[in-house]
Amino acid sequence: MARYHGRTGIVYGSTTAAGVASQIASLSAWTLDMSTDKTDATAFGDLNKVQFIGLKNLQGTLSGFWDNAEDKLFAGADSQDGVKLYLYPASTAPTVYWYGPAWLDASINVSNTGMVTLSANFVASGSWGRKP
Repeated sequence: MARYHGRTGIVYGSTTAAGVASQIASLSAWTLDMSTDKTDATAFGDLNKVQFIGLKNLQGTLSGFWDNAEDKLFAGADSQDGVKLYLYPASTAPTVYWYGPAWLDASINVSNTGMVTLSANFVASGSWGRKP
């Protein structure tokens, strides 16, 4: 089992649901939250709470630096049918990644004391998978 530094992470994305995914330039971080719904099933006399799990509420974030030659996040946020995302924790382990269709919201942050940054939030718009 190997450990990896996050500096080799990578994100591929499309600008439409049918589009071809390619690397999204200048990203520096991503998160993926795969929390599941929990339903309380605690009854009288139980010694602790009893819960059942439901569906995953898959969502996450992307962030990085604005590149005037790259408009993929904003084009994806404008898409009426969503995007495809492929999230790699390490490009040096290219067979391990999460993937699926998503709805995307993008933001840009401009400050006179720093770099122009961008960020995006995404939620699943269909079934996601994980390789391997």
